[in-house]
Amino acid sequence: MNLEKILSDLEKRNPGQEEFLQAVKEVLETIEDVVKENPKYEAANIIERIVEPDRVIKFKVQWVDDNGKVHVNRGIRVQFNNAIGPYKGGCRFHPSVTEGGLKFLGFEQIFKNSLTTLPMGGAKGGSDFDPKGKSPAEIMRFCQAFMAELYKYVGPQTDIPAGDIGVGGREIGYMYGMYKKLIGEHTGVFTGKGRNWGGSLIRPEATGFGAVYFAEEMLKTKGENLRGKTVAISGFGNVSWGAATKATQLGAKVVAISGPDGYVYDPDGISGEKIDYLLELRASNQDIVKPYTYEFPNAQFFEGKRPWEVKCDIAMPCAIQNELNLEDAKNLVNNGVLCISEGANMPCTPEAMNHFLENKILYGPGKAANAGGVATSGLEQTQNAMMLNWPAEEVEEKLHNIMKNIHEACVKFGKEEDGFINYVKGANVAGFIKVADAMIDQGVI
Repeated sequence: MNLEKILSDLEKRNPGQEEFLQAVKEVLETIEDVVKENPKYEAANIIERIVEPDRVIKFKVQWVDDNGKVHVNRGIRVQFNNAIGPYKGGCRFHPSVTEGGLKFLGFEQIFKNSLTTLPMGGAKGGSDFDPKGKSPAEIMRFCQAFMAELYKYVGPQTDIPAGDIGVGGREIGYMYGMYKKLIGEHTGVFTGKGRNWGGSLIRPEATGFGAVYFAEEMLKTKGENLRGKTVAISGFGNVSWGAATKATQLGAKVVAISGPDGYVYDPDGISGEKIDYLLELRASNQDIVKPYTYEFPNAQFFEGKRPWEVKCDIAMPCAIQNELNLEDAKNLVNNGVLCISEGANMPCTPEAMNHFLENKILYGPGKAANAGGVATSGLEQTQNAMMLNWPAEEVEEKLHNIMKNIHEACVKFGKEEDGFINYVKGANVAGFIKVADAMIDQGVI
């Protein structure tokens, strides 16, 4: 495998798509030895095939605001690879959405979904629509217009979207309603649905729960656990909420959480009514965390800063890609961090990731650590197919077991001669082998 040539050719075909190129480079660098040791992968040209999406669907979304003004946004769906199951991946509504960003997320989703051991391929989609400041009626009209195009390309055995940034239960409800009207069937084409019409218990908090469970498994390799540990978390969406809740339940103390305006440091711990208050703040659509300090005066707010300067045992970046840079990584290492568990997709820059690995820090990459969300989406699909609703305890038990199995797969392929576990390599290799073998089995199609 000529890695330099593959990356150079990919860059020429995808100019300016830095996040996508970053994600591909990370994977290819860690699977290079596996490809060389298995000539079948080169013979089938798996690498060049797996880095090219099956299709990228782009469409116009026209909608009318409350004042009667017509707006135009762009919708995109990247169906990347369906070798092991129907395409599966979230929809993101945010002004920063681009084709390159969605290709990065879709590519990562291939390996994340593979690690869950559930039959799901990799995809991602969304729009540059900004839900912030929009009325519920405007959001409904946009979602219906978006689905009026997307419905042609999705289905319960074809492509099953889910939520992501800017897309929660409300948005999924509006899109699902439009899909049902157009298709005339009540089928499980979305996950993250309302609990009273096909959704699964634990799904909203599953990504955060899974990231904590993965951190717990990493700590066990060092004879440690979460009890008594301090945790810093970025973001305050569903992932952060789930992470803070589960970390607290397992005996840790969450001391920092952040928003776009800065971060809050609370030495007393962020749990119970404090998490409830953060959920109220988020629901207000203000996208700020500073008011937390008005309600809980012992806390401090640090405007425009990230929580990685706080001394903590466990860091959980749960906001967005490339949010934790080399300087942040150095701060964390110098402050004695034990473990990084990524709740977001690729939240650490390559330089930050390498710094953690060079210092032998337990580092759980997003495609492994945050796979609990899509795993629980897979469990939601199973419940829909069986026309059953499992109790929360059963869903969480299955989620916990999936995260343990993902950890075991990472250890199997990532353990180095000195005993250090390179979870980045382990996750990439384990995810790649399953998909690549399936592609070979199914021929060149």
